[in-house]
Amino acid sequence: LSVALCAGTVRCAVASAASLHRDYCVIGAGPSGLQMAYFLQRAGRDYVVFERGHAPGSFFALYPRHRKLISINKQYTGKSNSEFNLRHDWNSLLSHDRRLLFRRYSRDFFPHADTMVRYLEDFASLLELQVQYNTAIIHVTLDADPQAWNGHYFVLMDQNRQKYKCSSLLVATGTWVPNVVNFPGSEYVEGYETVSINPEDFAGQTVLILGRGNSAFETAENILGVTNFIHMVSRSRVRLSWATHYVGDLRAINNGLLDTYQLKSLDGLLEGDLEDLAIVKDKKGKLHITLRYYLENRNTSAGIDSITLPQDELDNFATRAPYDRVIRCLGWKFDFAIYNRSLRLMPGKGNKNKYPQIKPSYESRGTRGLFVLGTASHSVDFRKSAGGFIHGFRYTTRAVHRLLENRHHGVPWPSTVYPITQLTNSIIKRVNEASGLYQMFSVLADIILLRENATAFEYLEEYPVGVLAELETQTGRKAANGLFVIVMEYGRNFSGADKDVFYYNRAVGEAQHAWQSNFLHPVIYYYKRLPTEREMRLRPPDWPLPRPDAIHHIVEDFLTDWTAPNAHILPLRRFLENCLGTDLRNFFAESCFLFAFTRQKLPPFCQQGYVRMQGLVGTKRLQGHAVEAGLLENYTSTDFAGARLLGNREESQEQLLQDHAMPVHPLQHLVNAKDE
Repeated sequence: LSVALCAGTVRCAVASAASLHRDYCVIGAGPSGLQMAYFLQRAGRDYVVFERGHAPGSFFALYPRHRKLISINKQYTGKSNSEFNLRHDWNSLLSHDRRLLFRRYSRDFFPHADTMVRYLEDFASLLELQVQYNTAIIHVTLDADPQAWNGHYFVLMDQNRQKYKCSSLLVATGTWVPNVVNFPGSEYVEGYETVSINPEDFAGQTVLILGRGNSAFETAENILGVTNFIHMVSRSRVRLSWATHYVGDLRAINNGLLDTYQLKSLDGLLEGDLEDLAIVKDKKGKLHITLRYYLENRNTSAGIDSITLPQDELDNFATRAPYDRVIRCLGWKFDFAIYNRSLRLMPGKGNKNKYPQIKPSYESRGTRGLFVLGTASHSVDFRKSAGGFIHGFRYTTRAVHRLLENRHHGVPWPSTVYPITQLTNSIIKRVNEASGLYQMFSVLADIILLRENATAFEYLEEYPVGVLAELETQTGRKAANGLFVIVMEYGRNFSGADKDVFYYNRAVGEAQHAWQSNFLHPVIYYYKRLPTEREMRLRPPDWPLPRPDAIHHIVEDFLTDWTAPNAHILPLRRFLENCLGTDLRNFFAESCFLFAFTRQKLPPFCQQGYVRMQGLVGTKRLQGHAVEAGLLENYTSTDFAGARLLGNREESQEQLLQDHAMPVHPLQHLVNAKDE
């Protein structure tokens, strides 16, 4: 018995029955499945990706129907920093290969969906990912085994009844089952997935669209210029992404119908519960909207003349005009059908019921070892951040991989240890360039673990804040001496469907009012100890973290450039100093020399630099510049007592210090030295 294992789109090898067990099985070769495959392959892990189609990204081969993506592809940012540029590249997956940046595939700001299909094919083939195509997994169950990683194996069966055994299961199938609302007459409704995309098919017609999301407005935009009029009905009001700051809400590229509605050009929006509707078809094929309760105990087969319509009682009923077509554009949901009840993979609650229930670690709440990736994992940050989209889940997928590396292979979460003198610099660098923090705001955080006596720190990047209480077990790192958590946040009361985000005094520019910042900005939480699970559960509403021992907002910046010495860096450094009880300023060698004679304890910069004979040699020109700037006093005109103690050697202070000089970095000295 054998199966064909295809690496990328061109390479195939034959595997025997003995190889049907894999440590990691990934279902779905969409963007998140390929992203996980990349990380597994780079780590040298045993894995396979199952894809039902003949190529990766089968969802994008059909959707969006009108073929224009709404994920931005910004060619130019004015910067060459590749990490920063990913903040404005919403389509690329993460890899080491710079050929696989999406801007090399398209120059369009909103690219064509076919380009995404080609990009994903190249991503799989160029990186030689282990993808098994034409393999539809139709059933998943558990096989208990105490020797397995998670106490059980996952048993997968494909359309040919071939079975595969997996130690860990990574579900990356996305949400692809259309949401359907059943009501009397719903058989007359056309679905977004099959409706014509030729505008001429709608010429001179009157159309009703069910739905209020981007697919509904995308459909309306396509036929706006040829229809008599378009009405759109949904249970909720329209939510504009620029007001909610959620990229899944209505984007400006598709909102032409809002113009024609508000400017009274026949089109319109209505709110109502779709389950209360009913559709009646007359003899001419026209579709009439009525309410379900009008049809109760009525014989609908007797014809429309015997059915009461709302306009019979209310002659100005909004939808009294008959429609030629009704189109359903209600989005998609996760396919739960293939999972055996033993996996306990259950739908979420409320408006998250289209997603499976998972923990903030992206692991199923019902089954250990089952992780959900990509769009299907969006319940963690639904309507909050970008976890349902490529520019968000490429980072959450990397976080899941790091969790798995620690759990199953003893590889701790990647970290870097720095001396405490680099604390301010490290934070400033990350908040100015990190793309994961920027896109997954309030969800992924940088963690700074302090070493004993705050002499050094360990820096962990892009850890899921929802499992902060489990940091030590999930990362293999210790947090015994306190920690800082760095996240990006919008203002607490700035986002919402009913918010006016263009009001006159919407921006904050002064550091003392940074806590009132509205736009996306860095926030630093300080904890003397790691928060507990109970504290995480009881955190204030809409807070990503429990109340800290101290908190600092870096004031929002119009250019998202947090490098201003007075507005950004100085307040941050003082906050860190207050938390640690130490002096984080950088000093010239001359200052360190004087401190050695006048203070009982040297600042960390002097301890870790000057005293250890480290640093750059100063020059007369640099010292003169420091004196002119008021950063150093001019001692060259006075006798130096130390010179007389050395046997009347006529050495000036400048000559004595030259051997030990260690000037501060030129970009920092303006805010660090001589701080009052």
